[in-house]
Amino acid sequence: MKRLATWLPPLVWTAVVLSLSSATFSADNTGSVIRPILAWLLPWLSPAALDTVHGLVRKAAHVVEYAVLAALWLRAFARSGAVRVPAAAWLTLLIGVVVAVLDEAHQSTVPSRTGSVRDVVIDTAGVLLVAVPARLGWARAVTVATGLLLWVGVVGGLGALALGLTAGVGGGVLWLTVPVAAAALVYRRRKSAPR
Repeated sequence: MKRLATWLPPLVWTAVVLSLSSATFSADNTGSVIRPILAWLLPWLSPAALDTVHGLVRKAAHVVEYAVLAALWLRAFARSGAVRVPAAAWLTLLIGVVVAVLDEAHQSTVPSRTGSVRDVVIDTAGVLLVAVPARLGWARAVTVATGLLLWVGVVGGLGALALGLTAGVGGGVLWLTVPVAAAALVYRRRKSAPR
């Protein structure tokens, strides 16, 4: 019974994910539900903007459904003791990519759907959101993510400031946030340097 409780959730969720590639969940069908909700929540959006937001909601759903898929497979591997966490993270990534490819291959056979390599990449990103921290360890993943975000803040902020100055637009809050992000990077570097 314990084995069933361990492996049933990821198997059921895999079936759910694959069933979402049917015609029932095409953009036209989900749009008939999501667009009115978006129009109610965001009445100032134009029809074209509503279509864009609907598309973003659908892509965000891909990320979430594949993150859940990864979490359930990782949990099953951990509970079963079949493999250690680093290997479980790689297996989870492999399963996620295979499911994403099968999902998109199936969609390419449905008249109201299209298969897309871009969607495989988006689905894989959802898997990586769970698998990478599991592989690195949560503390290390937070440290790496914080460092990456600070670098994005500094480099992206400098780029935005340069574009703003070129266009004759002020940098606004970037004049504060870019130096703060740079100072945080310097502080992290000094704190982690061997003494």
